[in-house]
Amino acid sequence: MTNVAVIYYSSTGNVHKMATAAAASAEKAGADEVRLLKVAELAPASVVAGNDAWAAHAEETKDIPEATLADLEWADVVLFGTPTRYGLPAAQLKQFIDTTGGLWFQGKLVNKVVSSFVSTSTAHGGQESTVLALNNTFYHWGAIIVPPGFADAVQFDPANGNPYGASSVSGNNPANVAEENLASVEFQARRAVEIAAALKRGLRSA
Repeated sequence: MTNVAVIYYSSTGNVHKMATAAAASAEKAGADEVRLLKVAELAPASVVAGNDAWAAHAEETKDIPEATLADLEWADVVLFGTPTRYGLPAAQLKQFIDTTGGLWFQGKLVNKVVSSFVSTSTAHGGQESTVLALNNTFYHWGAIIVPPGFADAVQFDPANGNPYGASSVSGNNPANVAEENLASVEFQARRAVEIAAALKRGLRSA
């Protein structure tokens, strides 16, 4: 049995679009259960309301559950999605990660299969450094980081080319998330599920 949690933050919908594609791909790859989860918004309501796209996306996704530590403990595979903020993960996702100390201390995050995807407004906007920053957490957890690498032909498409994690250059418009980028995150999710299933089989027979 392979459980998958896709945990993401998205203000205007770019990362949400990628997260939805990742969740659908994980289901097709044979995951027993997939949970699409957002992290809590930290920005003041007045700030969100002052940006039409931000406010509209918050309303559109109000029914998506917020991630909890119980979701993280339950999952065999965790796919994290975030926009970049100066080459770093968004504070909303980082705040959630910062609450995981208790699970880490109990060893409950060891051997989780984890992978990350990102979106930036501009090219060279810190995509790779954002994924690498997230990986620092996963080293501490003792998790198994599964990147997309160049393990599929889709990764060689000029619109992708990032072996660290699927990424998009959106210009702050979800409509600009390329089909090639969605194909990349779909492959990434599929690969993570396959590796997690193989890992569980191997651990059972060890």
